[in-house]
Formats: sequence, C-alpha cells, structure tokens
Amino acid sequence: MNVVDTFRNIFAIPDLRKRILFTLGMLAIYRLGSHVPTPGIDAEALQEFFGAMQTGVFGFLNLFSGGALSRLSVFALGIMPYISASIILQLLTVVWPYLEKLSKEGELGRRKINQYTRYGTILLAIIQSLGMAFWLRSQASPGGAPLVPVAVQDSLWGFGFPLMTVITLTTGTIFVMWLGEQISERGIGNGISLIIFAGIVVGLPQATMGLIEDLRTGERNIFAILLLVGFMVGVVAFVVFMERAQRRIPVQYAKRVVGRKVYGGASTYLPLRVNTAGVIPVIFASSVLVFPQTIAQMIQQPWAQAIAKQIGMGEPLYYLLQILGIVFFSFFYTSIVFNPVDVSDNMRKYGGFIPGIRPGKKTADYIDRVLTRITAVGSLYLAAVCVLPEFLITGFHVAQLPFVGGSLDRALPTWITAGMGFQFYFGGTSLLIVVGVAMDTLQQIESQLVMRHYDGFMKGTRLRGRRG
Repeated sequence: MNVVDTFRNIFAIPDLRKRILFTLGMLAIYRLGSHVPTPGIDAEALQEFFGAMQTGVFGFLNLFSGGALSRLSVFALGIMPYISASIILQLLTVVWPYLEKLSKEGELGRRKINQYTRYGTILLAIIQSLGMAFWLRSQASPGGAPLVPVAVQDSLWGFGFPLMTVITLTTGTIFVMWLGEQISERGIGNGISLIIFAGIVVGLPQATMGLIEDLRTGERNIFAILLLVGFMVGVVAFVVFMERAQRRIPVQYAKRVVGRKVYGGASTYLPLRVNTAGVIPVIFASSVLVFPQTIAQMIQQPWAQAIAKQIGMGEPLYYLLQILGIVFFSFFYTSIVFNPVDVSDNMRKYGGFIPGIRPGKKTADYIDRVLTRITAVGSLYLAAVCVLPEFLITGFHVAQLPFVGGSLDRALPTWITAGMGFQFYFGGTSLLIVVGVAMDTLQQIESQLVMRHYDGFMKGTRLRGRRG
C-alpha cells in the first residue's frame, strides 16, 4: 500500500476525517484573524517601521505569530503569553508545594493547573499589550510619520488608544488560546503546537518563490540552489533522527503471586530521550539574547550601541552566549520534567529493578548518570542545529576578537568570516518546532489508522504488529 492509499484511508474513516477537517478549519480561522488590524494604527507607517526592524525580539516574536506582530493584527501577541504562562507554572511546580501536590492529583489537578495557566495568560497579555500600546505611541516610522496618529493619541484624554489596544490584543490572545484548546480536544494533534506550526510555515511558499526568483534573475546559480536544498534536507533528516533517539535502560519486574494469578515477570525498558527538554532550551536562550540586544538598540548611547554590536548575530560573544544558554537550559529544564528519584520509587513500588543495580538510591543515581550523559549530547545537538544556519548566513566575525582578531580575519577564508550568503527561511528554533510538531501529528494519525486496522505511514514498524 502506497502513501496515496494511506491518505485515502485517512478520509475513509468518518471520525478521523472530521477531526482533520475541524483542525484545518480552526487553523484557517487563526490565519484570517492574523490579518485583522488593531484599531488606531497607521498601516503604512507601521509597515515602514517594521521593515527596518526584522532582527531582535521583534523578529523572534513575529516569527511565532505568523507575521501578525508586524501587521499589529488582533492576534499580534499570538500564543506566546500562553506559552510563557505554561513555562512559569511548570517552574513554580518545582518550588511551590501546592502546585506540586496538584500535579500529582491526576485529571483534577491537571484541570486546576490549566485554569491557573489561563489566568496567567490573561495577566501576561494585559501587561504585554499595555506596554506595546505605550511603546507604539512613542514611535515613528523612518519617514517621520507617527505609528499612532495624533488624533488617536489624544482620544479620551490620552487613555483611548492604550485601552483599545489592551482590550483588542488581550481578547485576541484569549481567542487564540481557545482555538488551540478546541483543536486539542476535538481535532488532531496538540492545538497550541499546531498554531505555532501554522504561523511558521505560512511564509514557506513566499520563501520558495524567492528562491525561484533568485534563480531566474541570476542572483543564485542552480548549483547553489541544489546545495542549499540538499543541506536543508540533510538537516531535517538529522533533526528527525535525533528527536527519535532514545537510550533504553532494561527493566525487569519480579513475579508476584496474588491468589491463583501470577503478576510480573516481564522484561521491558525505560526510554530516555536524547532531547528530553525539546525546543524549550532554544526558546529560553534566544529570549535571553534578543531582549538585551533590542533594549540596547533602543538606547541611543555609545556604550549601549557597543553592547548591541557585540551580541549581534555573527559575533563571537553571540555564539558563545547562545551555546552556553542552550546547554544550561537543557540541563535545567530536563531536571524539572524528569525526576530520577520518582522513577526509581515507582519502579520499586511495582517490583521493578534494573539488572545489576540495587533498587532505591543506587537506581536513582544510575538513571541520573545516564540522563546527564545523554542530555549533554542532546544539548550539543540543539546548539549545532541553531548555530549552523546562522553561521552560514552571517559567518563568524573574528575581527571582534581581542588581540588576534585582525590577523585571523585576514587569514581565514571569506566564507567563514562573512558567511555564504544563504538566506534560510527556517532558523534553528523554527526548524525544531516544525519537525517536532509534524512528527507528533503524524504519529497521532498513525495511531488512529492502526487502531482501526488500516496501514499507516510507518510500514514495517512495531505499530503495525499491534493491529491484532
């Protein structure tokens, strides 16, 4: 059975067809809302203003909002307040006993934490939209036109525009959050992840047409285009391989006799993902870098401009801080989402043990040691995926290095110090999100197909043998 038959089977199952169509419909609504403008903004001045600010925190947030931030639509904040609130709640679960207790209460505790996440999303959306309103009111385009017309700024004694912006952007964020929850409940895949996925890939056709135009005008030759496409395919294949990579620790369960039945005695394994933290370390590290860079650019002082230049893309300090940030947050977030002591206690409770390792503290130490080693590999993988595209775009500006910078700049080839000039549409963060979400969604569709005795995408895998 080929891939065409597999897609035909997807739409042959009524429930699966309804879920997929519902998901596509919700994503279409999200994309339509991304083009509805916020009242009180000069659209031409805004376009000119954001055209000169494609880097820093604005470019970072604009990517995740699918371009809604650069248009300042009602979905300008996107789903980022919800993600920030979720991360804050996860961090508080470790240090706040009340939330830690809720996280262990099953479905009821999960619902309460989700409700607190919604409240946190509203609070963050209000704060961000209020700050954005006051900031926009004080900005002007490169041509001198204010982003917010003077008549709008003076409405309701100066409170009209901030109030309207807070109401509009906060409502838009709540609606996007509701769309994500509806997709998770009635559609297919994780709704929040799919919304981010849709915002990132929406510009892929335009980027493809840009490559074709460069080839037509002669700016790029066919060899460079093929080299770029081959490199991107190789990077995607590498990301898929690493995202599925696991370290399987064998676990043996002792036999237990309860009445006339014998339980246990089975051999299984504990899967530890190489990239346990997912894309969270990349988002954290990028956020830490872009915020001081953007703030330094806003301060028109020589020392601030020097700082902004030193942590700009392509600078040695930028690469160093990004790699260190990714490695640090990989270990930090992995320690939050995976507790070897809890895993060891659960194994001992159900009669499980690792062959050759004593239960209890010895097992927890062994799992922690293995997890530390594979997390080191996973953090270096994340750093490589994020840094390599940026290096090929801008190169490594060794001239900024003290003492030996000038001599190295003259000795190294131009493609190292100035980059190869390739403009990758997918950066490291967006590539990891796109590949990860696509894999998770296909896996859920695969499970639905196999459960209904259909061949899925993953022929020859263990899933196919479970069809009964």
